[in-house]
Amino acid sequence: MASLSTELPRDPETLQAMLIARDAEIERLRQIIKELQRHRFGRRAESLPEDQLLLALEEAEQIEAAGFAASEAQVPAEKAERVAKRRANRGALPAHLPRIETVVDIESDLCPCCSGKLHRIGEDVAERLDMVPAQFRVLVVRRPKYACRSCADVVVQAPAPARLIEGGLPTEATVAHVLVSKYADHLPLYRQAQIYGRQGIALDRSTLADWVGRAAFLLRPVHDRLLAVLKTSPKLFADETTAPVLDPGRGRTKTGQLFAYARDDRPWGGTDPPAVAYVYAPDRKGERPVAHLDGFSGILQVDGYGGYKALAGRNAVSLAFCWAHVRRRFYELAQSGPAPIASEALQRIAELYHVEVGISGRTSDERRATRQEKSKPIIEALEPWLRAKLALISQKTKLAEAIRYALSRWEGLTLFLDDGRVELDNNIVERSIRPLALTRKNALFAGSDGGAEHWAVIASLVETCKLNGIDPQAYLADVITRILNGHPNSRIDDLMPWAYPAQPALSNVA
Repeated sequence: MASLSTELPRDPETLQAMLIARDAEIERLRQIIKELQRHRFGRRAESLPEDQLLLALEEAEQIEAAGFAASEAQVPAEKAERVAKRRANRGALPAHLPRIETVVDIESDLCPCCSGKLHRIGEDVAERLDMVPAQFRVLVVRRPKYACRSCADVVVQAPAPARLIEGGLPTEATVAHVLVSKYADHLPLYRQAQIYGRQGIALDRSTLADWVGRAAFLLRPVHDRLLAVLKTSPKLFADETTAPVLDPGRGRTKTGQLFAYARDDRPWGGTDPPAVAYVYAPDRKGERPVAHLDGFSGILQVDGYGGYKALAGRNAVSLAFCWAHVRRRFYELAQSGPAPIASEALQRIAELYHVEVGISGRTSDERRATRQEKSKPIIEALEPWLRAKLALISQKTKLAEAIRYALSRWEGLTLFLDDGRVELDNNIVERSIRPLALTRKNALFAGSDGGAEHWAVIASLVETCKLNGIDPQAYLADVITRILNGHPNSRIDDLMPWAYPAQPALSNVA
């Protein structure tokens, strides 16, 4: 935005344009501050998830762009300045994109002054990003038949290539596109059918559902292997979220559960690739994670859900608990009014997070050494302080509940001090839960327990691709094709998402 000088311009149109630009900038900044405050300090029920925060910021940026357009229309100098700045900062478009060149040449190569012959001394090249809407095409496979003139009963023909949908229309790439649209881009099947209909392709929602079901059945062994690989890890995260499922017998939905088991060792320099596997269960009983993680031994980082305690009872699993859940309880109390004890608890927990900022990405031994030096004194002072405050207040208050919540899980909350692989909270797996919530919001519910299981299978592969920088559509198309062509089960590890090359890092081109 052009700054206002001490001497205002006398031209009313110029002054009006500058005021419009100023007002647009002020409104944009106010909106950003408002949304950031709500995101950072709002109550849990009112705070915005990151995706929704970005949506609000998009609206603020649109207001700013409209203000710039209004000022540029009246002040050509401002337009020229912004165009020059935009060209200097936009970067280059990726080299792998096809280029379609258009030459904009002069009408005559004669000099306008002396009519002599002009010669070329250079050129200006401008690149713009263009898009061709998704286009369907038809792959025609011809299989000639051959007969022997001497043998009447001999007919020879090459076998038909394997298909996921025998006798059906889609290629494996088409099915992969449907899967990614549903589970990565959160487009329900009926919306996809509407999109196809706009291009003259009549695909019923039930037809798309048939494709998804067959693909999920084919991919189930890959999902099973993914979960098996995760269970060999020394440390996992676990969380769960609701999965509404249609219950035709009662004419309404029932509440199933999608359990998420995630691995991400990047914060402490681990070499195992990040991954997440979802498993559907019709309820939230403690026996579910016990069955899902059968054979797992190591550290399981979880929230306060008591269903994971049965795993710790086997002595093969150590539970690490989440400081974000502890903090949330004190935060809700501090937000509702004056609460000196809750506010001080928040301050002490913030000191733990401050230590973590400086050790992210360092080795587990380095993280442990720093925590022993800086975090351990904070923890050693926090526990007796909580116990002392608990003795002074009514045991029926929310504050007492928050303190007891922390003290009852103290061993798991302090496990991070002695093991640099343990995180301070469970946020890694909670981020893996968010895509499920978006799909749930758009699709409303799964049609059956089987549909929820398909959801778990495909979403596991899609989200693991995203964690490893793999294009999920190219991955799914290739995996489906290889399985149909008889990929041996003994080499199923070749079908894991991290076995595929990652996409090149995206550069900023705007």
